[in-house]
Amino acid sequence: MLNMGGPSTVEETHDFLKNLFLDSDLIPLPFQRFLAPYIARRRTPQIEKQYAAIGGGSPILHYTKLQGEGMAQLLDELHPPTAPHKAYVAFRYARPLTQDTARQMKADGVKRAIAFTQYPQYSCSTTGSSLNELYRRGKGGEMGDVQWSVIDRWGTHSGFVEAVAQNVEAALEKFSPHTRANAVLLFSAHSLPMSVVNRGDPYILEVSASVAAVMKRLGHSNPYRLVWQSQVGPSAWMGMQTGEALKGLARLGKKQVVLVPIAFTSDHIETLYELDLEYAKEAREHGIEIHRAESLNGSPIFIRALADIAAEHLRDCAAGMGPVGVQFGLRCPGCTNATCGNQKAWFAQGG
Repeated sequence: MLNMGGPSTVEETHDFLKNLFLDSDLIPLPFQRFLAPYIARRRTPQIEKQYAAIGGGSPILHYTKLQGEGMAQLLDELHPPTAPHKAYVAFRYARPLTQDTARQMKADGVKRAIAFTQYPQYSCSTTGSSLNELYRRGKGGEMGDVQWSVIDRWGTHSGFVEAVAQNVEAALEKFSPHTRANAVLLFSAHSLPMSVVNRGDPYILEVSASVAAVMKRLGHSNPYRLVWQSQVGPSAWMGMQTGEALKGLARLGKKQVVLVPIAFTSDHIETLYELDLEYAKEAREHGIEIHRAESLNGSPIFIRALADIAAEHLRDCAAGMGPVGVQFGLRCPGCTNATCGNQKAWFAQGG
């Protein structure tokens, strides 16, 4: 289960930030090897306060383990030929890091594995970065002899869409019946640098497809927009930014808003601090009644969706459809990263 991760304790914040800013797949920086540690040191005190404000660390590891254990149990029933199943967590920037999970898998004697991204929508900067790191560890022999396949995107899967839609409906119920139909659904996703978008990264399209699928399931009951959060640094990022959108809605007289995290599958700092504390506070200061759709966390519908996605993938592999999906092999038209090409070729051959 691949994801960016988050520091489980406040003390882990600096290492998390350093690993994050060192990743050129996520945040391309000039002189990255030197600039990244400097930025991490500068930002650590501020981000430590944010993690302290949400309870002393990120809950993403807790929820990923919970989701993985539930998925594996269901998968034993849904796909007995490959049982028993076990979920491993491989985070890109926080413990358990990919190299730690690689060593554990080797120690456990794993021979067959699925690289299952926990980012519903594909981006070279998120799923791509995690797969690049997994490729480097696998190519270096750190995992032993493992046959690999990849689940690289699932942002329009019916179970995922249903889980998000039900959480949106629950949030809408918090409004008065007289104002509910006028509430604006503000879908918020982590932004990307425009340098990544402009090389042909599919993330923007795939997040938009997720939003469209959720709105179709909701019967287009409410007006909605897709906005972007978590911009870092002075370079241009995809907009409109979530905070600015809320101010704009207030100016337009839209006083009921539901914030919907559409690219995050569990709570972490982007939901618990940015959405719940920063943006919600700003919205209320502008006279907006605001509620957030809950993250998927321990949702049984979502955990069943993960199991269904994995079971379908295993059936496809058994039917000879190959270890990767149709879209997997297509690199961004503007990609110049040799590791991406090598990684895709390696996984397409089963590792």
